[in-house]
Amino acid sequence: MKNEDLPTVDSPAHPTQEESRRTVRRRSFLKGMGVAGAALTTGALLNSQLFAAEESSGSLTAGDAAILRFLAAAEIIESDLWLQYAELGGVQDAELPLLASQLIPGYPNTITGGSSLYTAALTQLDSDMAQYIHDNTEDELTHENFINHYLASKGADTVSLDTFRTLPSSKATGAQQIGRITNLMQLTVDTSWWTRYRSRAGNPDLGDTFSNAIPTLGVHRHTAIPRTDDDVKPDPTKPMNISDFAQAIANTAGFHFAFIEQGGSSLYPQLAQRVTSPEVLRILLSIGGTEITHFQTWHDKAGNAPQLTDVIDPVTKVKVSFPSGAQLTAMGEDFQPNLIMPEPTYFLSANFPVCSIIRPTATKNAAKAALKSFIDDGLFIGQTADFHAYLRDLAEDADAAQRES
Repeated sequence: MKNEDLPTVDSPAHPTQEESRRTVRRRSFLKGMGVAGAALTTGALLNSQLFAAEESSGSLTAGDAAILRFLAAAEIIESDLWLQYAELGGVQDAELPLLASQLIPGYPNTITGGSSLYTAALTQLDSDMAQYIHDNTEDELTHENFINHYLASKGADTVSLDTFRTLPSSKATGAQQIGRITNLMQLTVDTSWWTRYRSRAGNPDLGDTFSNAIPTLGVHRHTAIPRTDDDVKPDPTKPMNISDFAQAIANTAGFHFAFIEQGGSSLYPQLAQRVTSPEVLRILLSIGGTEITHFQTWHDKAGNAPQLTDVIDPVTKVKVSFPSGAQLTAMGEDFQPNLIMPEPTYFLSANFPVCSIIRPTATKNAAKAALKSFIDDGLFIGQTADFHAYLRDLAEDADAAQRES
């Protein structure tokens, strides 16, 4: 099959000047962090092309390794944010602290007990939310661990973002007081995934755009976790003592869960189209399928978010509103809450019959688009220029990968 829609890039055997500079920059950065990279073999040292020499063992193409490294970084980012959700609103058992303490330097192997009112607010979306948050977090931790171990087994550089665990934790009861990679307290949540998956006439791969289901989440900054216990103070005038603002935080989290996981649902099939090794393809298809199950779950739960009107953040004074299910349904099929399975739409070309699909799946600039979505979301507010440069290099290398014969 021809891949005529793929961007033209230089072969890994003939790197451009920019690729060579990027390779040197990233490898120098890895060494500066103390990350173990693979020692070059004699054959690789004799190769005058830096990009081709990057993978020392020869058992992975440079492109496959670049794709796996970007996915490892994405999984580490997801693990970091999901751990914050799990500490405050997940099942409080010993499983996650033990696993996280084995992967993250200094992570306490202790149960936090969670935030009781935040957890209660999340249960308004579904009674099993705490278990689902726990299991999603475990999945992401195992994904990052597996991909890095696989890279190491092939003699390729692995990925660590430990040097960037510098952002502050929530101060609410239940949060571990450690450095974070991601910021869940200043989010701008894109909810256009909701209408994109319901549209019968639009596909982002064909240039279509989509409305936000929750417009107030798509502007300004919102917290998806309690910043302090003041954010979840009991309100005796409300059912279960859950204040409107505590519920707004939980609703924001519910839509953010789905935003994060719909990105993975697209990213894995997008990058799978560029890999060379059947085994690497198997890894992407297998992990990517799990990301799709995550998205389906959170897509369903977001539709249960309780109605709220003009709830004001007491700190930022920003307002947020969540329509009721009936109000969404009245807005038409593109907003209907119970349509959680992808509605059929145009695929590849408007000349073909409509088809139910994951969307988007076009591979051009897939990694850079995923990184941009994280940045636009506000996940990296407070991070350093080095952090952004490192992730940008990983994304550029992944997008430059091409399937080899």
